[in-house]
Amino acid sequence: MMEFIMYTTVILIISTIAAGAYYLKKGYEDNSKIKRYLKLNLSMFFSLVLGFIILILPGYASAAATTSDSSTGLGYIAAALSTGLASLGAGIAVSSVGAAALGAVSEDEKMLGKTLIFLGLAEGIAIYGLVITIMILGRL
Repeated sequence: MMEFIMYTTVILIISTIAAGAYYLKKGYEDNSKIKRYLKLNLSMFFSLVLGFIILILPGYASAAATTSDSSTGLGYIAAALSTGLASLGAGIAVSSVGAAALGAVSEDEKMLGKTLIFLGLAEGIAIYGLVITIMILGRL
């Protein structure tokens, strides 16, 4: 089940980037298609994350309660650090890219697609940290 959620999440991320590149290359002025696609993609992503939290995470919590090894504790610290530091880095990246994107879009509205791609890449840093955390927790 965990592999399904992980693979589906990666496919959603890649399809979002591909759709952004496609719409950018085609030069769509109508943003309704892009907004519909992103709403669908985000709703699927958040439902997968919610499914992970509800279905898989309690199993890890109960497995963690049965073992009290020092290496297990260090594994949990590593998982927390990978998520925390990746989220911190993503926050810094999104703040600088978002400010520049806002300035670029205010001058030229056609830059919206390009700036969304860069914002998505900056947010991808946090997702990579989450994937590493899931891999670490899978080994414990």
